[in-house]
Amino acid sequence: MRDQIAAARRAGIRAVTMNSGNAEEWGGVAASLADDAVDVLLVSPERLNNPRFRAEQLPDLTRRAGLLVVDEAHCISDWGHDFRPDYRRIRDLLGTLPADVPVLATTATANARVVTDVVAQLGAGDHEVLTLRGGLARESLRLGVLPQAAPEQRLGWLIAHLSDLPGSGIVYALTVAGAEDVARALAEAGHAVRAYTGRTDPAEREELERALRDNEVKALIATSALGMGFDKPDLGFVVHVGAPSSPVAYYQQVGRAGRATDRADVLLLPGPEDRDIWQWFASASMPREDQAAAVIRALSEATRPLSTAALETIVDIRRTRLELLLKVLDVDGAVERVTGGWRATGERWVYDAERYAAVAATRRAEQQHMLDYEATTGCRMRFLQESLDDATAADCGRCDRCAGPWFSTDIPPAALGTARERLERVGAVVEPRAQWPTGMDRLGVPVKGRIPADELALEGRAVARSSDLGWGQRLQALLREDSAVPPEVLRACVATLAAWGWTHRPVGVVAMPSRRRPALVGSLAEGIAEIGRLPFLGSLEPRHGGPEGEPGGNSAFRLASVWDRLAVEPAVAAAVAGARGPVLLVDDVVHSRWTLTVAARELRLAGAEAVLPFALLLDS
Repeated sequence: MRDQIAAARRAGIRAVTMNSGNAEEWGGVAASLADDAVDVLLVSPERLNNPRFRAEQLPDLTRRAGLLVVDEAHCISDWGHDFRPDYRRIRDLLGTLPADVPVLATTATANARVVTDVVAQLGAGDHEVLTLRGGLARESLRLGVLPQAAPEQRLGWLIAHLSDLPGSGIVYALTVAGAEDVARALAEAGHAVRAYTGRTDPAEREELERALRDNEVKALIATSALGMGFDKPDLGFVVHVGAPSSPVAYYQQVGRAGRATDRADVLLLPGPEDRDIWQWFASASMPREDQAAAVIRALSEATRPLSTAALETIVDIRRTRLELLLKVLDVDGAVERVTGGWRATGERWVYDAERYAAVAATRRAEQQHMLDYEATTGCRMRFLQESLDDATAADCGRCDRCAGPWFSTDIPPAALGTARERLERVGAVVEPRAQWPTGMDRLGVPVKGRIPADELALEGRAVARSSDLGWGQRLQALLREDSAVPPEVLRACVATLAAWGWTHRPVGVVAMPSRRRPALVGSLAEGIAEIGRLPFLGSLEPRHGGPEGEPGGNSAFRLASVWDRLAVEPAVAAAVAGARGPVLLVDDVVHSRWTLTVAARELRLAGAEAVLPFALLLDS
């Protein structure tokens, strides 16, 4: 909202905001509102579910408001490409407004179906809704697509040609790891770029936005975290390394370029991994009936409100999915957020399976439509306009289909070599767990608080993260079957170990037990021991059937699934106790880190001086 507030002030409009980052200013903002010293208050829909805001501010605001504006209104509709459950709260807010208060909803990215849904929600009851639509052609944008290519070719193109693009701009990546990797590679190649993701500190985000606005960087390499609200009228280009999941989402992001310039360049560099990433995000955003029922049941049976952390010891749902599910259930009236956590309302809730199935089908169709955009032989701007049901769609005469490629398709060998060298690099840090999840006694695990120092693992390493464009993709392919570790993978492991920079070199190797890939893990551990001239001390043994459950659950249930299920046999215990130094604990893939944490604890209790976890892949 920073850009909107700054723009309002330049226009002489007194604008303020209430958000999670300025809670200490709420008192002053409230006083200014009471004194009629404010023209516009900007809030995110998430504020509507904040108990303090609802109790202290909202009643007076709805009573005194002269106009309610809903920006990015497509988010109200779960048919929209960027549905956010909190936007549905606006529907309830409308019912509290005086009858004579007008409501204005704006969006640049809604097709006819989304518009109809938004109108239905805003016009609930006897409200009259007027819909105005304009043309969506952006005459300054020059669109293009570099056909699907290997990661080193896409990165090589950026290394060679980023400086050819006009002005400064944004390079979008689909994942945090992807944005960080691309930013690092481009910076090392001499380009003035910085990464901007959901992990970026709020103060740093503000500084990065300023640097881009003032043309102090050539580009920010960003995820969708750099999205709604950012305004740089002279943004010269938008490049995507990996395609968004729908043409509508793509149109919104590329529309940040060329708002006040005669020309801006827009290029898509899609990759074969895009569809897997789309599927992951799509599955994470849809509530599941069994999980919704479990959450409602847990809250109904509780005698007091439950925090999200407390719920995690009752329902096996990952934190991000659980938080989204709670929002959906809250908006639907089945649960409510109160001081101290969440509680069930007692209202009957029915899972709308037909609607969610239809939304899922729409998402799949949108993904195919994005692939169609990449392959189209017609005008790309017309394609995007038609995706948004724009009746004025026409050929643009500027894109690579209308006028031929405006961008070079040549990737100099030096740039390709630099990209390949960057993607061949290995080494991802595996941070050790330091704290047990809260409430583990509910799951029969007798631990709490910080993990004792004499039971901790040290910082570990993996060859790559699963989202890495280079080794990440290759290792995921390797893990689809069980076979002896290939020589080139073993060489990558040796390179990772050589670059580790540990304080004390390991003096022995221990393998994790593996039901899925015993040949891979066994040959990996023994191969590392042989090359490093270290003794192979043996493997941990599964106890009570070994670790159970599938990766992907929340921390509490993942820990419970491995607790007391790994054993250090006497011979291995004697070997690690006799080893004068750290032991290297070898596994194939790290998901939650709890398996390695419990294994390291068992080895420490058996007498190991220290444990250094090592794996092929870190699931990111």
